[in-house]
Amino acid sequence: MNAHDLVQEIIERKGKIENVFWIACGGSMIDLMPANELLKREATTFTSTVYTAREFCLMAPKSLGEKSLVIACSHSGNTQEVVDGCEMALAAGAEVVALTDCEGSKIDNGKWTTWVYPWGEGVSQVEVPQGIGALIAAELLDQQEGYEALADMYEGLKQMDALLPAAREKVNAELGDRFAELCQQHKFFYILGSGPNFSQTYAMAICSLMEMQWQHCCYIHSGEYFHGPFEATEPGVFYFVQLGSGECRPMEERALAFLNTHTDTVMVLDALEYGVGEVPASVRSYLEPIFFYNMSCELRAARGKVFDHSPEIRRYMGIEQY
Repeated sequence: MNAHDLVQEIIERKGKIENVFWIACGGSMIDLMPANELLKREATTFTSTVYTAREFCLMAPKSLGEKSLVIACSHSGNTQEVVDGCEMALAAGAEVVALTDCEGSKIDNGKWTTWVYPWGEGVSQVEVPQGIGALIAAELLDQQEGYEALADMYEGLKQMDALLPAAREKVNAELGDRFAELCQQHKFFYILGSGPNFSQTYAMAICSLMEMQWQHCCYIHSGEYFHGPFEATEPGVFYFVQLGSGECRPMEERALAFLNTHTDTVMVLDALEYGVGEVPASVRSYLEPIFFYNMSCELRAARGKVFDHSPEIRRYMGIEQY
């Protein structure tokens, strides 16, 4: 399956798409957020919204209908909220596409288009949800309105594949041990980011650290930092800053400048120091979250080694009834 043919078939079957809904939960929802950001910014004749799947079901948008495209993602394929959202969308007449890693799971049931993707070391970014979502969004934009940066999107994903191996080595060598040490020293800390990268600010907090490391932390949008949260800034408080290389970088630089003079514990992960600046500027902001996700994986692993806490350990998820 490929994004170009999939979108072409959908348009041939449904006509012009009027709205796109991205539905998932947790990390799967986070993977779809940059694609939604792309459409929110670039699309002029249709709309795009991302939902956590349960909210999509409880507060179903009135615009959901035959001219809607619903892109769902459940890594396990068995997230009931996502399956329920797909069922609701199908009943409303929408076109439904579900992404999953698990063939034969609940979501891979033959009722809608299912894109089963591979997962693991060495898999290209075009084959996993962040890349798939970006390509579906770019292809829909191009086939319905025209999108000058379509070729850049495909090229940019190749460049992400090329730069990640060296970036992983560099982040481990330069930040890994220090990050784990700071986690030992600080039971709680803040993570800042903005723009499409904010998906990975959120992800680093709720997935990599709270879920996979049981680390208390909080995510803050860099642009919102000066509208309340900065009042809590003081020496002894740890801040982790995701410094992107796209259009929103000035927001992060402003926050960082304040932090550097009002606290004594700041760690910066600067995408420009890891080669992300070589990705075409036209698409970099939407692909850069791939970089921050992969670096978060390395940092959570570094913390896990020091705390003897495997990222695979859970105490509630999939164990208790909830």
